[in-house]
Amino acid sequence: MLSHSLSRPAEILLVEDNPADVELTREGLESAKISNNLHVVGDGLEAMAFLRRERAYADAPRPDLILLDLNLPKKDGREVLAEVKRDEKLCLIPVVVLTTSKAEEDILKSYKLNANAFVSKPVDFAGFVQIVRAVENFWFAVVVLPPKV
Repeated sequence: MLSHSLSRPAEILLVEDNPADVELTREGLESAKISNNLHVVGDGLEAMAFLRRERAYADAPRPDLILLDLNLPKKDGREVLAEVKRDEKLCLIPVVVLTTSKAEEDILKSYKLNANAFVSKPVDFAGFVQIVRAVENFWFAVVVLPPKV
């Protein structure tokens, strides 16, 4: 196992409404060398409830990393990103936008909203798994994460 800055499994929140992309992400993370717990929510409202530990998520762990799709039902990823980065208790959590979009407007808007990275999802399985592994390796084997507040 690769060493990382955490002495426990990494907590990853995936905000994704496409079941196929959830499965691809899960497979990519399971095949990675870093121990992790993947939590999945399917829309922006659930994402904010998880992050704020509301309702069914009262005991939810604070994520070490958020993987955020932009096109979500109920509250889109741009709104979630803006809310997370405005919230004093959540703003230090790294957010990686993981989306099918390659639109310059989405890239610029995501970075203006303080996304930590913008990654376009590859359409093929091998490429998708490779991207997920690279994201996980970077954030948990290379980067020093801020302490949880």
